[in-house]
Amino acid sequence: MVLAKRATLFEESVIRGMTRLCNQYKAINLAQGFPDWNPPREVLEAAKRALDGGYNQYAITWGSPNFRKAIARKMKNVNGIECDPEEEITVTCGATEAMMAAMLAVIDAGDEAVIFEPFYENYGPDVIISGAVPVYVALRFPDFRFDRDELRAAFSPRTKAIILNTPNNPTGKVFTEDELAFIAGLCQEFGVLAITDEIYEHILYGGRRHISIATLPGMRDRTITICGHSKTYSITGWRLAYAVAAPAITAGIRKIHDFLTVGAPAPLQEAGAAALELPASYYQELHEKYEGKRRLLLGLLREAGFEAYDPEAAYYIMTDFSGFGFTDDTEFAHYLVKEIGVAAVPGTSFFHHKELARTKIRFNFAKHDDVLREAGARLRKLRRA
Repeated sequence: MVLAKRATLFEESVIRGMTRLCNQYKAINLAQGFPDWNPPREVLEAAKRALDGGYNQYAITWGSPNFRKAIARKMKNVNGIECDPEEEITVTCGATEAMMAAMLAVIDAGDEAVIFEPFYENYGPDVIISGAVPVYVALRFPDFRFDRDELRAAFSPRTKAIILNTPNNPTGKVFTEDELAFIAGLCQEFGVLAITDEIYEHILYGGRRHISIATLPGMRDRTITICGHSKTYSITGWRLAYAVAAPAITAGIRKIHDFLTVGAPAPLQEAGAAALELPASYYQELHEKYEGKRRLLLGLLREAGFEAYDPEAAYYIMTDFSGFGFTDDTEFAHYLVKEIGVAAVPGTSFFHHKELARTKIRFNFAKHDDVLREAGARLRKLRRA
């Protein structure tokens, strides 16, 4: 065999594959999680100034000083985590690279990593690439709670890390302080690290509050907190994110990051620092925008005949399509693209135990309202199909 064994243990991204299929059939893309509007004017102008100002060569591999200082201020004011920009922050090429660098830095072959399912589809392959064994714990429909006995049973002397995504993609679940405290207790009991993806920290509904597990007692030095700019500032193509951890862990992440990507784009880091200086009104407007789109798409999906699960955060809606007579999510997703003209993501791409999601599909509502309404009009054809 030519390929390494690790390259045969997982499939290509289903999400990115659905975008390619969507483009082929000129469908409306409610699959891949990117907004269809430009970032804030102030951020674009900062990027232009950086390009004109000579920021066109390598930045320091773990992040420009200006950006890391801005991140440290944000982490203290927003997340409640005080961190040293010189020793505890690593700027990466997106949260995807931050997660991969973090896992490669702390996980050895033969270790185990606990992952909640449904999960963002990169987590399983990340663990496998790291040489470890993923152990899955279900977030149960319809409210996406986990069974505490099941989670405890997933921990063992071989467990090295738990991968936590809150707010969660694809469910929109926000882990409560009580749930996080239980997870933190297990981490300390078993000597386990928490690697947290908090990319949707600013997109919350119903008065919910995002809590970084690193702020809980005993968790500061055993947590790798990953945040990023892609979703909050509508710059998914810029690939700007960062990992915050204790100095010894950060040193390992920086070494892995250096040989994975060398560094994130230098001019965009300067614009990333400017983004973190936006006023509080920006985040309020962001909330109001997504709140309106959440309500709009929920109504459209239910009108079309889907069972739609109301998200607590992020910009996705998980649905059940069993009322349409289909029993296979991939078949249904391809039918939607080719015959209805709307792209979504098959639910099984977010699950290891595929039987939990054969009639599930995920839609993205980070789109202009007229696009969502047109998608709704197309989906209503399902009732007549």
